[in-house]
Amino acid sequence: MSVLVVGISHKSAPVELLEKLALDGESATKLIQDVMGGDHVSEATAIVTCNRLEVYAEVDRFHGSVEDLSGLLVARAEQSTEALLPHLYVHYDEGAVSHLFQVAAGLDSMVVGEGQILGQTREALRVGQEHGTVGPALNTLFQQALRVGKRAHAETDIDRAAPSLVTAALERSSVPVAGAKALVIGAGAMASLAVAHLSRSGATSISVLNRTAARAERLAEEYAATSLPLESLTDELATADIVISCTGAPEPLVRLADVVTARGSSDRPLSVIDLALPHDVDPSLADLPGVELINLAGLADELRGLEATAGVDDVRTIVGQEISAFLAVRRQASVTPTVVALRSMATSVVDAEMERLSTRLPGLDDATRAEVLHTVRRVADKLLHEPTVRVKELADAEPAVSYTAALAELFRLDPDAVDAISRAEGQQ
Repeated sequence: MSVLVVGISHKSAPVELLEKLALDGESATKLIQDVMGGDHVSEATAIVTCNRLEVYAEVDRFHGSVEDLSGLLVARAEQSTEALLPHLYVHYDEGAVSHLFQVAAGLDSMVVGEGQILGQTREALRVGQEHGTVGPALNTLFQQALRVGKRAHAETDIDRAAPSLVTAALERSSVPVAGAKALVIGAGAMASLAVAHLSRSGATSISVLNRTAARAERLAEEYAATSLPLESLTDELATADIVISCTGAPEPLVRLADVVTARGSSDRPLSVIDLALPHDVDPSLADLPGVELINLAGLADELRGLEATAGVDDVRTIVGQEISAFLAVRRQASVTPTVVALRSMATSVVDAEMERLSTRLPGLDDATRAEVLHTVRRVADKLLHEPTVRVKELADAEPAVSYTAALAELFRLDPDAVDAISRAEGQQ
């Protein structure tokens, strides 16, 4: 069994295509369940963000699994296979480990080093655990990825170097935040970041609109903002200087007609920031006098190839160390079932020979028999010590051949016995 990743992100596809693959919580769960329906999948979950969709699966076959997972994404996007496949990427086994650790550390984000991806990685693990689709393999992998991400932020300056999408968008805006009247549509993680940044940056007033009033109220109370029903949108647009929308609703919430009605003949500056997929804002707003529209597509073009410098090299070093350590532990663990089977075989041989000795020398006293047993066991242990130590060392050295397979072949170990030991350890 090995981990397979099939994904699409801002690095491999335009935002317009990512928008077709945007998932809410319910549809993400449905996708994971569909993945679990594959013939070769034993565990699965997905990392879902506004600019990334990655399916992680523990599989027993590479080619068939890649085809199945890719097919599910093609169907979701309602695109032809030829149109979507060039934008998908695949990572397998050690490559999958490396990719997830880099994602969790923020090295693969649209804004390099941003910390929100850590929460989204944690959410992928939580959803998989809640629905029983994450087992020992993905649980271990994702737990370690979260530790890598935390270490990256704790031990480097990446937090100071890397803004969030919210701060990147506001830095691009021509309307200063200080003294502005701000409107935030949504109450999720991105909206929380937006309200927090607006509050810290000196916005005169902040209004939070959301379909679920209770969520808007909780967010507003935390930052001394005002919560309003979504029906107040047109009224709020009439006086807002900055609008940030991040709901990912099925249809645009900020419509051209509503903005025209709210503004009348005014051409005062209005900065509208759309951080949702699917988009929350009608793209034609950009044609209105005085209205500036900033969306993910524009941010992606601006941020592509742009990296923060402080801390990034340090994070890469940490990620490299963690990848090597994780793979070394995994390779050594893969040797354990064979080593246990080998020692079990040796124990069986000793027991059989002692039984034979008892038959041939029935008058052997207990003390002598115990001494002979002790000696024979020591001989067996000494003979096996060096091979078992060396096979773990050689496994850690990433050999071109499988020394565990060689041991199994040389000593005629029962493959079923080795598999049984491996399954038992995986269930712990």
